[in-house]
Amino acid sequence: MPIKTFSSAVFGIEATTITIEVNITSGTRYYIVGLPDTAVRESLLRIESAICNSGYRMPRQKILVNMAPADIRKEGSSFDLAIAVAILCASEQIDATQISQYMILGELSLDGTIQAVKGALPVSIQARKEGFKGLIVPVLNAREAAIVNDIDVLGVRTLTEVLDFFKGTTEVRPTMVDTRAEFYSNISNYPTDFSDVKGQENIKRALEIAAAGGHNAILIGPPGSGKTMLAKRLPSILPPLNLQEALETTKIHSVAGKLAAADSLMTARPFRSPHHTISDVALVGGGASPQPGEISLSHNGVLFLDELPEFKRSVLEVMRQPLEERRVTVSRARLSVDYPASFMLIASMNPCPCGFYNHPEKDCSCPPGAVQKYLSKVSGPLLDRIDLHVEVTPVNFTELASAGKSESSADIRARVIKARERQSERFSASKDVYCNAQMSSKAVRDVCCINEAGQMLLKKAMEKLGLSARAYDRILKVSRTVADLADSEEIRIEHLAEAIHYRSLDRDGWAG
Repeated sequence: MPIKTFSSAVFGIEATTITIEVNITSGTRYYIVGLPDTAVRESLLRIESAICNSGYRMPRQKILVNMAPADIRKEGSSFDLAIAVAILCASEQIDATQISQYMILGELSLDGTIQAVKGALPVSIQARKEGFKGLIVPVLNAREAAIVNDIDVLGVRTLTEVLDFFKGTTEVRPTMVDTRAEFYSNISNYPTDFSDVKGQENIKRALEIAAAGGHNAILIGPPGSGKTMLAKRLPSILPPLNLQEALETTKIHSVAGKLAAADSLMTARPFRSPHHTISDVALVGGGASPQPGEISLSHNGVLFLDELPEFKRSVLEVMRQPLEERRVTVSRARLSVDYPASFMLIASMNPCPCGFYNHPEKDCSCPPGAVQKYLSKVSGPLLDRIDLHVEVTPVNFTELASAGKSESSADIRARVIKARERQSERFSASKDVYCNAQMSSKAVRDVCCINEAGQMLLKKAMEKLGLSARAYDRILKVSRTVADLADSEEIRIEHLAEAIHYRSLDRDGWAG
């Protein structure tokens, strides 16, 4: 009779149960079927060495391994342990009565030790959903899998330990993680703080507005003015992750293999800062075996693009759809996977190639036309998706040398949380809308009502400053956030004026 064990494959951020069937008959060869990739086909060599080095024997007969469902491509080395257990059960070297109660995951080394794998968290969620008693995983993946309740997660180090467990000669204690205690003990624990920043009060104000409304922002200023330093502190003023967001974020990082062995649940918002040489696949996700890209790893957090014009134009353009839809779909011939990508985009750039265009003290050394050419590297459609354009000026010596402390991130975060609470109440009936930046055009008309004086101000601003038509909705969204921070039910004229101030790149002649 064929022996069945159960493992799992991850597609996107969801797991699919894989049934591994092993049948041993007369013959001398090994066969593995069910659309295995190269890593899976090579597993029989690793398994043979691991079994022999663990004190067991590899059957010298025909071994047929089937991985069902057979129409899904199986990739990676995470099936090694489940295949090895099935072979030893089929050859009657261990008892097979318990194996159907456990989902088994792990890569085998030649000496029988078990290596870490990717995607233990979504596999654990799937195992609980399908009613398995427990999940056997490498000890390095045990903590991330154990944040799922109501399933025994057994962290193991060697093949021998797994086999002794099934024989009943060794007890493996389930890994226990108090998810809520873990979550609340480390929530919003950031190494940086806005109190370290001298001066730049207007930039802090702009980032506070961005955090309160979930708006994308771009910082434009000369080298050394503090653009990167300010951007890195933005997560410290964002509202803390709720438990659902933390689980979703952890799942993405688990699939990408970005969690350390000591990690269980991500409690701080992600901050990703890819280099400008990144490819479009690395940014958005994909590849021969689709993996989440930087924008998905930034889900529920911040994606920071430093020196924006230095990124390849094709890389920047592929972000346009995810910025609107807040998810990425990677399509291949055999499968299509979805990755969430709800992130805040924060970009920074110099005003010109030398960096000193419009500098208060230094002269720009760029030749005629170079400034316009440099700024036109960032396309209009991408700027259309950025709500706040903030001009950053260098800090003067007096502010830099002052001994006084600036406002802390905790104080700013308190105001941001209060504004977000107003928005949660406002959009409670709307699905997938949690902050002002996510409003549709129809919602903008319904929510962002302005009086006649406000209409006149907006009309004059668009005519006098040469603002584009695409700036209209963005100004209304930002002004709604400014009003929320001011605890105001209606958008007043000063809220509109501040929002207009943050649309410098929409002015005629500024960028192509």
